[in-house]
Amino acid sequence: MTRAPLPRARLWWEVGLVLACTLGQSAVYSVLQLVRRLLAPVPLGAQQTQLNPTQSPEPVWDIVYQLLDIAFSLALVGLVLYLLWDATSGPFRRIGLDLTRPLRDLGAGAAIALIIGIPGLGLYALGRVLGITVQVAASPLDPDWWTIPLLVLSAVRAGLQEEVIMIGYLFARLRQAGWNGWTIILASAMLRGAYHAYQGIGPIVGNFVMGVVFGWCYRRWGRVMPLVVAHTILDVVSFVGYPLAAAWWPGVFAPAPAGTPTPSPTAS
Repeated sequence: MTRAPLPRARLWWEVGLVLACTLGQSAVYSVLQLVRRLLAPVPLGAQQTQLNPTQSPEPVWDIVYQLLDIAFSLALVGLVLYLLWDATSGPFRRIGLDLTRPLRDLGAGAAIALIIGIPGLGLYALGRVLGITVQVAASPLDPDWWTIPLLVLSAVRAGLQEEVIMIGYLFARLRQAGWNGWTIILASAMLRGAYHAYQGIGPIVGNFVMGVVFGWCYRRWGRVMPLVVAHTILDVVSFVGYPLAAAWWPGVFAPAPAGTPTPSPTAS
């Protein structure tokens, strides 16, 4: 027996509440932060933000807080999957978040990461040169033994959170609301760009394009797993490779001078 369609009012309340608790909230704070940055006396290109800041100067507590942050973020992913539960099939199968095609998903994800990653890096570098992109410190410059495992977990968290919510969940609900394919893709991509706005103009454009590509791939394949793989690869390379990039190209990747604003919205 198939679950009855959600009434339209209830559908929109659910979507609104999910976004308000997750990436929609990040988008609001991120856009406001961009406005503050643009109004600040310090030029946008001279400002800095951190993606994975230390949460405590004490190593044990830093690990505890980092793990709790990841766990609670994944709990929201679990909530979204629960809301997608249908009597005819589980949410994992419904959005293609499973291990039924491991090699194909891994290969497709790696290909998407390559297609998105190289132009994305170039766009970030161009934005830094033009002064329209904030200096993004993707990871601590002085890593400890636990840094890489935590960064990998953080990358997995970001891949699951963004792709399950922004693609799997949002596409399912907006289809139920009667939206057509490209309207859904563009709306999701705009929201993706919005919650990266705190990084500057370049990342807004780059993440919008990424959202369009990911949305098109999901519409074509009906599977979130390759997108999770691609997103995780991109973030692992960014997070773990950041110290090397900062050492090799300090003018583009090295931290900005101390004293510049360093807000850190929850979006990744």
